[in-house]
Order: sequence, then C-alpha cells, then structure tokens
Amino acid sequence: MALDRCELLCLDLDVAEALRHERLPSAVAERAAGQARALADPTRLMLASALSKAEELCVCDLAWIAERSQNLVSHHLRVLRSAGLVRSRREGKVVMYALTPEGTTLLEPPLTRKELAGTP
Repeated sequence: MALDRCELLCLDLDVAEALRHERLPSAVAERAAGQARALADPTRLMLASALSKAEELCVCDLAWIAERSQNLVSHHLRVLRSAGLVRSRREGKVVMYALTPEGTTLLEPPLTRKELAGTP
C-alpha cells in the first residue's frame, strides 16, 4: 500500500473536469518551469536579487557583489538572459544588465518571504 496514493477512485468529476479545462497550456508550463530552473541556482538567485535592488549593474559590479569571477558571473547571466529574466545592453566596452519585468515578477515572491529574509 502506497501512503501517497488514493486506495480507491474518488474522482470529483465536476471539479476535476473544470480544472482540467483551465489548466496551464503545456507551452506556458514549460516556459515557467524553465524560468524557475534558471533561478534555482544560488549564484543566479544572488545575481537576480542584486539586480532587483539596482536599476542596472555591469558584470564587474555583479562579480564583486557575488564574490565570483567575471567569467562565472557572465555564464550565469547568459542563463538568466536565455530564460528571459534579465536583459543586457552594451555601453562601449561595458555590458550592463537589468531584470526584465518577468524577472522582477518571478523574483518577488521568494525573496519577500520572512523566513528567507532572516526575520521571524
């Protein structure tokens, strides 16, 4: 007997069918899961958090803040950019990064929770 499964079919057909028709389309779920995976790395979450507190930061600033090499930070920023969570722009020899609206929206809930912020 599995403790995490129903032992009999107890389907509430009206509720289940209504929710089945309202479920996330597969493409939307795939995109959202990809974005969540991009933030699942501690370094990427740290970088996104720093970007949430500043309008824009360059790779040098982010490497200093995260205490990581510029190469590693650049790699993580590419992952975040591929997921649509940050945008970049070149200003001469400097590359500036900022959160996208999607990045800001996805980042807000986990970082505003009291238990993650260190307050009881």
